[in-house]
Amino acid sequence: FDSMPPARYKETMSTILVWIQQAETKLSMPQVAVAEYEIMDQRIRELKALQSSLQEQQKGLNYLNITVEDMSRKAPAEVSQRYRSEIEVILGRWKKLSTQLVEHCQKLEELMTKLQRFQNDIKTLKKWMAEVDVFLKEEWPALGDSEALEKQLEQC
Repeated sequence: FDSMPPARYKETMSTILVWIQQAETKLSMPQVAVAEYEIMDQRIRELKALQSSLQEQQKGLNYLNITVEDMSRKAPAEVSQRYRSEIEVILGRWKKLSTQLVEHCQKLEELMTKLQRFQNDIKTLKKWMAEVDVFLKEEWPALGDSEALEKQLEQC
């Protein structure tokens, strides 16, 4: 009887498994190339919320781990091994999920920085092109006006 898990263990196990499944589903959504900063920003907020939720679920995972250790000391070897292998699978999925979450956040933040830089470069280029367009549409100085020709040469 001592080797049986408490009711809280089963509830926590169920909660953690459901949470892991939902998080894995969210992270498995195909990553698409997005050229809109707002969409990328929304995605990073979702990932940060998932990271926060992961930290909240950590208490339950710690409880499961401690409970399995306690049961392992009291239970027969085959029962103990069953609970240990069950928690090892969960810990493996948890670790993989944590790693993926960090990688997704880092990659998205890098892409957002690149996109922001690219958008800034485009604005600068458009401004320069507008200035060049104005310059090219200016009236050319008369052939005898060497001072005006010299100024235009400098602008070129």
